[in-house]
Amino acid sequence: MARRARNILFVMYDQLRFDYLGCAGHPHLKTPNFDRLAARGVRFTNAYVQSPICGASRMSFYTGRYVGSHGAAWNNYPLKAGEVTLGDHLRARGMDAVLIGKTHMKVDDAGLDRLGISRGGIIGTRIAECGFDARVRDDGLWAEGPDGPYDAKPSPYNAFLKARGYDSRNPWHDHANSGLSQERDADGRGDIESGWLMRNAGLAANVREEDAETPWLTDETLAFLSERREERRAVPWLCHVSYIKPHWPYIVPAPYHDMYGPEDVLPALRDERERADPNPVFEAFMQSRASRSFARDEVREAAIPAYMGLVRQCDDQFGRLLDTLEESGALDDTMIVVTSDHGDYLGDHWLGEKDLFHEPSVKVPLIIYDPSDEADATRGSTCDALVEAIDLAATFVDVAGRRDGEAPDLPGHILEGRSLLPWLHGERPADWRRAAISEYDYSCTPMADRLGVSVKDARLFMVFDGRYKLIHAEGGLPPMLFDLASDPSEFNDLGRDPAHAGEVARLRGLLADWGLRLSQRTTVSDTQILARRGGAGGRTGVLIGVHDEADASEEALAFYRGKAKPMAGSGSGAEQDEADQAE
Repeated sequence: MARRARNILFVMYDQLRFDYLGCAGHPHLKTPNFDRLAARGVRFTNAYVQSPICGASRMSFYTGRYVGSHGAAWNNYPLKAGEVTLGDHLRARGMDAVLIGKTHMKVDDAGLDRLGISRGGIIGTRIAECGFDARVRDDGLWAEGPDGPYDAKPSPYNAFLKARGYDSRNPWHDHANSGLSQERDADGRGDIESGWLMRNAGLAANVREEDAETPWLTDETLAFLSERREERRAVPWLCHVSYIKPHWPYIVPAPYHDMYGPEDVLPALRDERERADPNPVFEAFMQSRASRSFARDEVREAAIPAYMGLVRQCDDQFGRLLDTLEESGALDDTMIVVTSDHGDYLGDHWLGEKDLFHEPSVKVPLIIYDPSDEADATRGSTCDALVEAIDLAATFVDVAGRRDGEAPDLPGHILEGRSLLPWLHGERPADWRRAAISEYDYSCTPMADRLGVSVKDARLFMVFDGRYKLIHAEGGLPPMLFDLASDPSEFNDLGRDPAHAGEVARLRGLLADWGLRLSQRTTVSDTQILARRGGAGGRTGVLIGVHDEADASEEALAFYRGKAKPMAGSGSGAEQDEADQAE
């Protein structure tokens, strides 16, 4: 019997860099389980997210649409209540869509109220959960400050920790994301050393390793897989396992806290040329607090070993999932995808966090294992095609819609990505994209104030054609341009060099072409439009511009022929009715 993907395990990590994997060439960080998946599938080496910020990027993953199309352009910007999500597409094709972990989705409360949709019903619940049926929804940032909590929702992870005996009002911070001081009081208790302070990154988080966030979500996933096996349900599923780590705070429990040290930290990918005469946008981002911190070697030497420990913990926990699928035989019908919502600068290019479009930020790992027979020829290979995050939604809909190996018609009027199945099956589509696009709306950041730009102009766009990368800034600001063929480290900004004005213009032309795409006509498909063309000849009875019988078919005219009845009120209506009855 032919193998094919029936179920999908869609695994996403938060802030995992594309190059912090063993199979991607990191010289010190070992990731045997991610490497094991890569040996069975395809590792895409040029995968780009649609925005280098959590919320906007994820909404593109979950809708298959660019940020400018779905509009949720920054963290905690609501996704419109009417936006069609991956879960909607999959359920229409007979596949469940289940969430375990993070979405960073903000519900459109005003939209639900306007449409009269109850939050307690299944429709309202799915809209609030970004289209998924949430087994566990935990966005993983349970911070608190003078203005209150960052996330006011109840924390399932905090509830788990409290049930496990962690006696604290906010054990997410006090235990899972903090260490303990060496000094003890009379009762033997140490002070909390917060993981928010990167000087504490080398401490072991004050939580048992099995109770940390990554193992907790792995346990939830294993329980889901076990239940689906035992129930032997006929309904196929997509399970989105969305891990919170290796996102900051940079702190990890033992034994991962000291697996790596300063000697394992790679030199920062940065050059003094970048600071000599920087583009004003780049300069503004270099002045952020995170960037100023990561420009210091002592910060990198403290935070990066902890980041590496978090990645290694992620790999070990992914190995548990992979082992379970293998031992149960589920690998024969389960597609597995590993990716991230964006990267992390970690001091490269004098920057911290993400937010701009250098490779460490906007490029992400992407490994896909397809169990189908058609994918046998590509196992263990890499693919350098320009891939976008929105391609995953199209790929999943393609998998869900296939019956007997036949490719379905994808809803291209809604989904803006392309299915990756051809690449997985050894095919090379001749009409693949010319450039990858990413967007960043920084209007609510301090950088917009530094640059003095309005809300509508605080927008950046990346256009990357596989060699040249343009960063276009609205508001009259100059562009940035990198030639990755001669400058793969992206140190030499050519954006203001007159000798490269032609490349800037060419890439802006690609951006203009992209801006003219048809993106908002989502209620009528191309197939429906083509069908309507057939009605133009009068098959629906509308005969516009017809002068005489020669201009229309007999079939169309048949509905408009016959003997006319007298006009109402002419006095002969009763006699005509009697005649009609007699007939």
